[in-house]
Amino acid sequence: MNDAFYFDRVRDHIVTCALCPHHCLIHEGKTGLCGMRLNTGGKLYAYGYGLVSSIALDPIEKKPLRQFYPGTKVLSIGGFGCNLICPFCQNYQISREYQARLESSEVVSPSQITSLAIESQPRGNIGVAYTYNEPLVGYEFVHDCARLVRAEGLKNILVTNGYIEEKPLRAILPYIDAMNIDLKGFTDAFYHKLGGNLQPVKDTIQIANKHCHIEVTTLVIPGENDSAEEIEALVGWLAAIDVNIPLHLTRFFPRYQYSNQKATPIDVLNRLGNIAMSHLKNVFFS
Repeated sequence: MNDAFYFDRVRDHIVTCALCPHHCLIHEGKTGLCGMRLNTGGKLYAYGYGLVSSIALDPIEKKPLRQFYPGTKVLSIGGFGCNLICPFCQNYQISREYQARLESSEVVSPSQITSLAIESQPRGNIGVAYTYNEPLVGYEFVHDCARLVRAEGLKNILVTNGYIEEKPLRAILPYIDAMNIDLKGFTDAFYHKLGGNLQPVKDTIQIANKHCHIEVTTLVIPGENDSAEEIEALVGWLAAIDVNIPLHLTRFFPRYQYSNQKATPIDVLNRLGNIAMSHLKNVFFS
């Protein structure tokens, strides 16, 4: 385990994590909500540093990024854990139910990831994408990898839920070239179901847009975040930042705790897409 970057000592071996807006109060021997920040001896450690759940050379459009080096590939790596508790999680095996895989995983160093990225360049690779689970709960590993990858002239991409405090976000942005940020809905009521709040994600989008290429993804879930009013508010807000920000409206399929729900009807996606296109110049469907 490596030292965690952002935490405060409270009392008697109790710490508060300062990485994300949860500010988890973590007792000795325990982790925060994400499962990746461990208190040992009154100090916070990056539990799972270098433990990689997945490595693949993906088309960059799969991240999804449609306006950042289209047609290229990116070395994609995933870890474990997440700081939201989405009942519709598409990768719940590594975000929430990962303990068995975590214990059997091998440690990979930032220098090994960087070397693999360099070796993959002849196959069209432009850098490293931190993806699959929520990468920023493994902030220290992502930071260390991104610094080395940038030094080699390669690109760094974050695929994130955007649920992070401003200070660590600003600290890592100088190494990040592109982000796909998951804007899961546009009401606090919906975000409360996921164990979070809307405003920190809005803040991340606004800050990141000034420092790197960003694209935004919203998974459209029937009966949850698919009203015309909510999408109108969401795209209107995005357009006020920059009408050129690409928005990906993606179709929900039954998964995890929402395995009994119906997939998003195509006509609903098309209807909401028409609303989005009346505000934004770049709207994509998947």
